[in-house]
Amino acid sequence: MHPDDPADQKLTNARPTTHSGGATSTERTIGRHRAPEPPRRPLLGSTPIRVALATGVTCCLSLVAVATTRGNDDTPRTVEQPLAEAVADRAAIADERASRSLDRDAAPARILPSPTATPTPAHTAAPKAPKKPVKPRRPRPVAGLDQAQMDNAKIIVDVGLEMKMPRRALVVALSTAMQESNLYNLASAVLPESFEYTNQGSGSDHDSVGLFQQRPSSGWGTVAQLMRPSYAARAFYSALNEIPGWQDMSVTAAAQAVQISAYPDAYAQHENRATTVVAALTT
Repeated sequence: MHPDDPADQKLTNARPTTHSGGATSTERTIGRHRAPEPPRRPLLGSTPIRVALATGVTCCLSLVAVATTRGNDDTPRTVEQPLAEAVADRAAIADERASRSLDRDAAPARILPSPTATPTPAHTAAPKAPKKPVKPRRPRPVAGLDQAQMDNAKIIVDVGLEMKMPRRALVVALSTAMQESNLYNLASAVLPESFEYTNQGSGSDHDSVGLFQQRPSSGWGTVAQLMRPSYAARAFYSALNEIPGWQDMSVTAAAQAVQISAYPDAYAQHENRATTVVAALTT
């Protein structure tokens, strides 16, 4: 074909002078023939691109939320945590009120705080007076004795029982004291010291003192000892035990063996009264 052919010139004039490789070109050259390119969708119209962009934006917002909710501590606290905690608290309360479990344990007993006890004001009680010592019951006098005589007779009998003396020894001792002092604890004018002790009168038979009129000068004991009725009675029973066979003697003979009195037969007159007193004090 001649170069000056009109058809060839038309084809030559229609060809673009420049070739663009950009993305906006709607045509492409294939040899000397041109074919129209398929239309392209917009960039944001693609579904995968839109999902990627949405995911990126969500991540950015999450990072911003974490940065803004971080406190003084190093543990991040997201905005969803308060809501999650509130839901958990409500679930715990609901579970406490009505458990759906089949295996139910007994509900723990609630311990209520005990009210503070108000101390009761203590009433100041008046101090109690000390109890007075109970005096031993005094024996009722018998056989014509007064209370002082009966008290002395009781001392003589009690000492004899303590020493496990037989009943006859008690009668001998009482008969002797009735004759010697009439059952009174006597001091002696010869011994002024004897009045320093409890006494119930005065005798005048030398230095004889006490219920049995025993003489300190004869070795019976000191004045202080013999003025004690219990000591005087113990001294008499001890001397009686030293006399062999006194149990078989008469009351007069047994008393005289101990006292060595100038009137040995005087003791017998008191035997009946002494027996009555012993019976009253030992029953």
